[in-house]
Amino acid sequence: MEQENAKGTIEAILFAVGNEVNIKDLQLVLEKSKDEIEEIVRVMNLEYKDNNRGIEIIKVQDSFQLSSRKEFYEDICKIVDKRSKPKLSNAAIETLSIIAYNPRISRAEIESIRRGKCRWHNV
Repeated sequence: MEQENAKGTIEAILFAVGNEVNIKDLQLVLEKSKDEIEEIVRVMNLEYKDNNRGIEIIKVQDSFQLSSRKEFYEDICKIVDKRSKPKLSNAAIETLSIIAYNPRISRAEIESIRRGKCRWHNV
């Protein structure tokens, strides 16, 4: 039963943090050795895989992170790609184009170009 509580604690921490959690931090919370933590995570990953769960715990250097399994990448992309992407206005695209052409340009020069009064051309 103690291992089940440890699994729940690890899962909750990894889910709540959303990023890597150092093994030492897990050791402090669970009062277990590094080897015990790694064994618990190994068992958790086996259970996730056996139950065809969509998550796994990956090791990143001396940390663990909750992650979606690679097998579900295609399905995840179907949802993630549907999110609205910010669109740039025509003015923003024009300004970025001008800056890409001349990165050292000033704001006044950009406004002059956009108004059609470019000092570089005979307009």
